[in-house]
Parts: sequence; C-alpha cells; structure tokens
Amino acid sequence: MTRTTPPRPLDVVSLFPELAGRARTATRLHPRPGAPTVHDSSVGGPLLWPAGEDWPVCTGTHRPYELTTLRDVRTRRRVLAQAWQRPRPPRTNLLTPDEQAVIDRISAGYDLALLPAEPQPLIPLAQLYARDVPGLPCPDGMDLLQVLWCPFDEIMDSGAEVRLRWRRSGTVTDVPADPPEPAYIGNGDYVPEPCVLHPERVVEYPAYHDLPEELAERVIARERELLASPAPDQPRYQGNLSVAPGWKVGGWAAFFTFRDPADPDELRCCGAPLEPLLTIADEWDPDSITWRPADEEGSTENNPTRVVIGRGYTLQVYRCTASSAHAPVTVMQ
Repeated sequence: MTRTTPPRPLDVVSLFPELAGRARTATRLHPRPGAPTVHDSSVGGPLLWPAGEDWPVCTGTHRPYELTTLRDVRTRRRVLAQAWQRPRPPRTNLLTPDEQAVIDRISAGYDLALLPAEPQPLIPLAQLYARDVPGLPCPDGMDLLQVLWCPFDEIMDSGAEVRLRWRRSGTVTDVPADPPEPAYIGNGDYVPEPCVLHPERVVEYPAYHDLPEELAERVIARERELLASPAPDQPRYQGNLSVAPGWKVGGWAAFFTFRDPADPDELRCCGAPLEPLLTIADEWDPDSITWRPADEEGSTENNPTRVVIGRGYTLQVYRCTASSAHAPVTVMQ
C-alpha cells in the first residue's frame, strides 16, 4: 500500500519568493509494522549482513537509569497489543491477572550491576536499498545502507553510538542465522518495531535557522501574526509548510524545539560540512497533522516504529559530505 502526503495547504513560495531556490527533496520512509526480510528495506528488520563479518559493538560507557532486555520489550508490546484488541465490558481491567503479572515483572527491570562490562552488540535500526529510496546518497558502487545503534540514552549526543554500513548487496551470499543481541538495553523506546517501508518523495524548505536572517525574521513575523489572529487554523511555516516530520532520508535539518540550533562546529566533521542523512521522528503530531498521509485520514497512529526520542523530539543522523567512511554525527532537535 502506498502512502501519499497531501498537497501543502498553501504555496509557501507565493508568500516568500526567495524560498524558490531553497527547496530540497526528501524521501519520507513511512514505516509500518510488517515482516521484512534481509532483502527488504526496513526499520527494525533483519540485515543483509555477511556471515563472516564481525557484528559491530558499542564500546562506550553507559550510565543507565534502568535495564531491560529485547525479549522483555517485545513481550510487553505483544501482551499490550493483544489486550487492546480484545473486546471487554465497561469497567473491566485491560489485562488479565496473568498478563498483569508479566507486565509488572518487566516493569521492575533488572539490577544495574548486571550490565556487562564488555562491549555489547548494536541492534539494527534501518536498512535502506537504493532501489527503494530515491536520493539515498550511496558511495560509488554501493546500493545498500545499514544503520545500527546502541539502545541507551547516549545515542542522543554521540555519533559513536550509531554506525553506518554501506554495501554492495550483490556480494552478500550468506547471512548469520542468529545475529548477536545485547544482553541488556537501557531503554525500550530505542527498540524499533519491525516495519516495512513505503517511500515517498516530498519537497521541503529550510527551518528558521537555515534561512538568511532577514528572511527568517519575516517568516517568524508571519508565524506570530497567525498565533495572534482569530483564524488559528491558517497553516504555519514550521508545522505545515517547510520541513516534513517523520522518518526520512535527506531533506533539511529539523527545527530545534528545545535547544539552540547547532553551531557550525557541531555540524562539521573533518572540516567538510555535514548534511542530514536519516531523520527519526513521529510521523506527525498535532502541529504537523497536514503531513499525515491521505491514505490514513482519521488515523491516530503516528508512531508505528515505537521509537521515541526524548519526550517526542527528533533525532537526525548527519553524514560527512567529504567521505562515507567518516563517523556520523547525531543531533537531537
């Protein structure tokens, strides 16, 4: 099934003609729960990983507030999903006593002392084939991007917790039967639900911090006028007319919602500038509901991957424009 973003509710270039030369095309991934294989583009699915190649591990130091396991995260989601699908009379508990016992056990977590000292395997975040994702910036000869990360809070501000692997898919003949998994993880919110993708190209315009100062001031002035106007349903630049929400490849940097925009040093690698590679966020929120696919009008399910960044923020993985061998940079926005 395709996913189609509705046309923008307003032609923003007619309001600000200077934006015409600043359009960028992004590919919204539209992940939805499914059963991807190693030969599919996916979020949270299995990777086309060579059987003889070492699986990447995290060597960083973690200071988690809690510990859980991948098995417990999956069990909790399954129990709750089944419970919500059951019909039940009014004033009846959602969970059976046995289910409640399972959820209570999982919620209790594990002793932090159980976290192994040795490096732990990373978990798959995304696998993207160039044939499926227009605009994927593959190095010469490559046609596959694999993204893995460490499911601890350090992913928010450390590119070392995120690994990129560019591959030539045709050279991989055997994959491991049981890829390694970490013994414990720090947060179930970083475990993606296996999803298939429905890529779609969309046009974006820059966030305030990427606009020339004079133009940004005029755009922001319009936003303030709309907030003070008696017609609050007028489309705003930030939520409706510029940067698309959700999981996507390419496009512009997201708006910085809880911190100052990244300075040039934060978004540089070897001296070369960085650019957005992968964005991780909810499909839409109340301020950006015009981006909800037309095929899903009325849907309230805006987080099919079950990945939550902070309290609902955006995490962008930036790539170095000079070399695909350089480590990515992550920025929570």
